[in-house]
Amino acid sequence: MSLILNIETSSTNCSVSLSKNGKVVDCLEKDSTNYSHSQKLHSFINEIMKKNKVIFNDLKAVGVGIGPGSYTGLRIGLSSAKGICYALNIPLISVSSLENLIVNIDFNGLLIPTIDARRDEVYSSIYDKNMKIIREEMPEIINSKSFLNYSSKCKILIVGSGQFKCKDIISFDSNFHWDNKIQKPSARNMCAIAYKKYEFENFEDIAYCEPKYLKEFKKNN
Repeated sequence: MSLILNIETSSTNCSVSLSKNGKVVDCLEKDSTNYSHSQKLHSFINEIMKKNKVIFNDLKAVGVGIGPGSYTGLRIGLSSAKGICYALNIPLISVSSLENLIVNIDFNGLLIPTIDARRDEVYSSIYDKNMKIIREEMPEIINSKSFLNYSSKCKILIVGSGQFKCKDIISFDSNFHWDNKIQKPSARNMCAIAYKKYEFENFEDIAYCEPKYLKEFKKNN
């Protein structure tokens, strides 16, 4: 039995899940524009463990949303995950916060997860329908022609908090599709990804693992 604690704090959504062999056991989360991670994260971790009668020594690994996203949120989540891994001598597993957004989607075309990066910029990556990455994660300024080179060849689905900015700016065509129900990464979506990495021993170096910021830190984030 592989119990994994998953932590996702890359957005305003403070999210914690517990999984067994890749299946969701429980999930606690709160989306707050005040970024309540420093107040909520540890109480969520303790609550989900107690609620499901799990002790920390039962854990086999900790999964953490590695970004991109909020600088402050990512630092809080990764610091907590590292602390637990150090204390228990268990592996640390990182999960892309962009991949998190598309893990449960069934769509016959390209998937473009996005995270709002302020002004006219988003973080994004591109996957095919089989979850194979077509273009790596990057920050990009959205303009009227963004992603049109992809939509000219096939259908594309844009999800995440950056989709609204894309919809306002891009001169999109009929091959563009949107899903406004998918906006924030959740620890619930990490379970299968983290378990697969656990099985293949795809672990991070706890001492040197850093959040995937993708661009330099600026104040007021």
